[in-house]
Amino acid sequence: MIVQVKNGPIDFQPREPFHPLFGAMPRTPLMMEVQITKEYLGFATHLAYLGPMWEEVLRSDTYRPRKGSTVADVLTRPGGLTGMAGVANIGTDRNWSGSQFDQANWYAFGRMAWDPHARADAVAREWAAMTWGSGVADPVVAMMTGSRQAVVDYMMPLGLHHLFATGHHYGPGPWVDDLPRADWNPVYYHKADGQGIGFDRTSRGSDAVGQYAPALAKRWGHPDAVPEDLLLWFHHVSWDRRMRSGRTLWEELVGRYDRGVVQVAAMQGQWAALAGQVDAQRHAEVSQFLTIQRAEAQWWRDACIAYFGAVSGRALPAGVVPPPHPVAWYRAVRTPYAPGNGR
Repeated sequence: MIVQVKNGPIDFQPREPFHPLFGAMPRTPLMMEVQITKEYLGFATHLAYLGPMWEEVLRSDTYRPRKGSTVADVLTRPGGLTGMAGVANIGTDRNWSGSQFDQANWYAFGRMAWDPHARADAVAREWAAMTWGSGVADPVVAMMTGSRQAVVDYMMPLGLHHLFATGHHYGPGPWVDDLPRADWNPVYYHKADGQGIGFDRTSRGSDAVGQYAPALAKRWGHPDAVPEDLLLWFHHVSWDRRMRSGRTLWEELVGRYDRGVVQVAAMQGQWAALAGQVDAQRHAEVSQFLTIQRAEAQWWRDACIAYFGAVSGRALPAGVVPPPHPVAWYRAVRTPYAPGNGR
């Protein structure tokens, strides 16, 4: 028997810590499950290369049985059954996955399943050279390697998670609080109020951090020591908390949302510069998808800033462009059913 464990403790979120079962079950064969299809990262239309996400998990130090014991080590320990499983993204489209760039995630899954120590940037370069030609590999890899972080930034930065609208996992819905189970509602996960934001998973809260090795639990359990990319996953902190950038948490959150939108615009520019260097049909398709992604990144940014600004009572930082609509407008948006979410 092999116990199949998701890469993170919730459900394939754009960023999660590694699942605490990795390293905690030394006598039980484990395999890791990842999601190749992008249920929570814009489905087929958003460019999000998942190699860096999986590498982030595989290289995570479990501190079990000792410092330096990574998730990849768990999956490659000698003498036992192991493996990786992937929720697939292939279908009946001519390009298999509905998107030219989603093929990269299928390829990266295969490479990392065979070699969990593989580097995401090297895998991206292999795929880019085979798919687009070695002459354009550099700009294509540059787009790919920053794409997942861009999605995190314009959707759920700093450890926010599960902010999706009801009935699909596509558009923003941080205001949702009417579903029958508490843990189906985005408000359960961000817990934003007038004082602060974030889910307290320390010993003073749910103590989920206590499921990790003691050394890691101590580090992640302190807001000054936890990586800022996981701050709001493990801590409920004040809007006025001073971040490592020198900005307040509110300023940093808004800055991350803006950074994600800017990154998508940069990917559009990088791809536009390749016109004539890749075939016209595929160039046009990717351009169309990037146009969709740019508009929807702006939608995520505007809706979340409008909502969190209203909840916190904070004014936007100086120089920040305000959302064009109030929160009520974004709450009224209805997104069509998005296939592939398992619902």
